[in-house]
Amino acid sequence: MEERRLSAGRGALFLTALGAASQLLGFGYRVALSRLVGAQVMGLYQLIMPVYSVLLSLTAVGLTAAVSNLVPQHLALQNSRGAHQTLRTCLRLFFLLLIPLGAAVIGGSDFISVRFLGDARTQLGLILLIPCTALTGVENMHKHFFYGSGLVKPPAVVELLEQLIRTGAVLGLLVLFLPQYPERVVGLIVCGMVVCEVFSSLTLLLLCRRRRHRLGLAGPGETSGARRRRIAAIALPVGANALLGNLLGAANAALIPQKLVEGGMAREAAMAQFGVICGMTLPMLALPTVFLGPLNLVLVPRLARACALERRGEVSRLAGRAMGVVSLLTLPSMALMVVLGPDLGRVMFNQPDVGEFLIPLAVTMALSCYCSVLGSILNGIGQQKAVAAVSLLGGGLQLLFTMALVPLPGVGMGGYVAGALASAAVETVLCLWLAVRRAGLRLALFRWLTAPGLAALLAALNANLLLRVLKDSGLSPLAAGLSCLVFALVLYLAALHAQGVSLLRALSVGPRRAKK
Repeated sequence: MEERRLSAGRGALFLTALGAASQLLGFGYRVALSRLVGAQVMGLYQLIMPVYSVLLSLTAVGLTAAVSNLVPQHLALQNSRGAHQTLRTCLRLFFLLLIPLGAAVIGGSDFISVRFLGDARTQLGLILLIPCTALTGVENMHKHFFYGSGLVKPPAVVELLEQLIRTGAVLGLLVLFLPQYPERVVGLIVCGMVVCEVFSSLTLLLLCRRRRHRLGLAGPGETSGARRRRIAAIALPVGANALLGNLLGAANAALIPQKLVEGGMAREAAMAQFGVICGMTLPMLALPTVFLGPLNLVLVPRLARACALERRGEVSRLAGRAMGVVSLLTLPSMALMVVLGPDLGRVMFNQPDVGEFLIPLAVTMALSCYCSVLGSILNGIGQQKAVAAVSLLGGGLQLLFTMALVPLPGVGMGGYVAGALASAAVETVLCLWLAVRRAGLRLALFRWLTAPGLAALLAALNANLLLRVLKDSGLSPLAAGLSCLVFALVLYLAALHAQGVSLLRALSVGPRRAKK
């Protein structure tokens, strides 16, 4: 029996390469967007995005997880008819949920924008989110059908093209119609999102139909009652987790500007600071984590397939390799972002405050990466309820910190940052404990933490010293930063090698023989 290693398989590498291009393009888009509209509009935009997440969690997230888990199980058992039945049923359920919900949101948009979001200028954006949600749900279900089938190229290419179209549509609309009132600017941004979602949803729908004709309908299929029960068993806990988590996130996002105002800050300044931290600093820190999405997309269906075939040894191996890769890539990324982030923020966003709270936010992002892959491991083996409970605990903890600390004079956004760090730490520890108990994950602290942590610390400290020297000698921040980045990466790889850890071996694409 010959198998490809998960974390370094061709599919994961292809997704990572296209994901890197998409991430860079998306980051450039966010930089251009923030320069065009300013920090205050970015804050308004950040207010409505949690509502978008809530809409998706109510309608699409759980059903998407069902497609991602059940399709590979059907295909592993040579039942392509059952896989296509699962996709069709999930699409029907999605629209049955979205139509009444969308009508309620449009009818109550004024109430929601004023009472819940605390700013009437978000109303137009809320209304336009409904068609965007419908198109995104169709896109995501077809996308995860391809991933569950082991086909990564079609959805990955479509996603990259979608990013290109979004960049052109949003920035083009802004250039054509600015200046406008802030409410209309937010509406223009969402209109651009709708344009790109039209392209991606239609393209993936057509590609999926073409794939179905090529595969044919083999196997016995599944009765409608059994199919709905299996979908519900996955979709309900995942959807409930996403819903409650996103409700907590939306409440947190709406409360931050209000609590800052309670602490004595002007409304415009509070919205601007919220936009800088959540709309600029956090996306900047997320830039090096491009590998995480592809890894999780490949991990969940492969774990589901291994569970369907009752291969517990393979589950443990895949989980361990995924954790190893996350450690080797995340720790140096966050360490270098702490060093280069302040200059990068000033160059990209023209905002001196982007570098504020960079160290605790970088630690938070690293913990979130660990938590993300651990959550994918648990989802892949059918532990959606456990992931939901952990996620809700973390979201509740974050909300408590926001309510208690943000209004305090002299604390402000520091309270939000403290809550983010505490909730990420709690979620990571609990998910690790669950993965050890239920997925058979074997702890490898030296390979996951000690070796990459020491190497990343050494590279970051030396890069920080070199950066100061180069800038004092008159080199521009951009040139100095690039030089330090190359130097730090070489030093990191050398330090890993000195400890007997090989990054290339972890990312190798060659096949290996599985034990019989």
